[in-house]
Amino acid sequence: MIATPLTVGFDLDMTLIDSRPGIHATMTELSRRTGVPIDADAAVTRLGPPLEEELVRWFPEDRIAAAGDEYRKLYPEFAITPTPALPGAAEAYAAIRERGGRVMVVTAKYGPNAALHLEHLGLIPDVLVGWHWGPKKGEALREHGATVYVGDHIGDILGARAAGAVAVSVATGPVSAADLAAAGADTVLPDLRGFPAWLDGYLAA
Repeated sequence: MIATPLTVGFDLDMTLIDSRPGIHATMTELSRRTGVPIDADAAVTRLGPPLEEELVRWFPEDRIAAAGDEYRKLYPEFAITPTPALPGAAEAYAAIRERGGRVMVVTAKYGPNAALHLEHLGLIPDVLVGWHWGPKKGEALREHGATVYVGDHIGDILGARAAGAVAVSVATGPVSAADLAAAGADTVLPDLRGFPAWLDGYLAA
């Protein structure tokens, strides 16, 4: 484990970025190219789990792998530009770094595509780990000594728990604040704009 005074991990989709416009555009193009009907409006209400968990709703099992490859190939062209940062993301990074800490991003998204989002928005982390979901996120968090993990999904709480990290949830994704609290989040914020104040309290304690 890497010893650091403070390392904070973040989920990506619907935690740092509002990926709905880009994913909607990519799903729409995937549908056009494959001829398979996909309800992109419905797909963007279920963000968080790995891509294949969405594709299984639309493609037969023997086509899911190829559809996933095609989606990831289309993604840089259709998803990066339309996707904004969520309110407070840059300020959350700054709060950590002003206190001598490091920023991690641990996401279920394909790592190279996650990097494109972060570069485009100027949200460059110290560590980026892709293709990790649920408790598996805990492996990356433990490896880099993260003591806090911030996410919008119950899967992110499971990742924090697997690492023995504090689970901070933001109610900016598909899971309500009440459901995040019921799932065991240590704290639930409306969005990342409340994170710097929370961080001050955490460090003081």
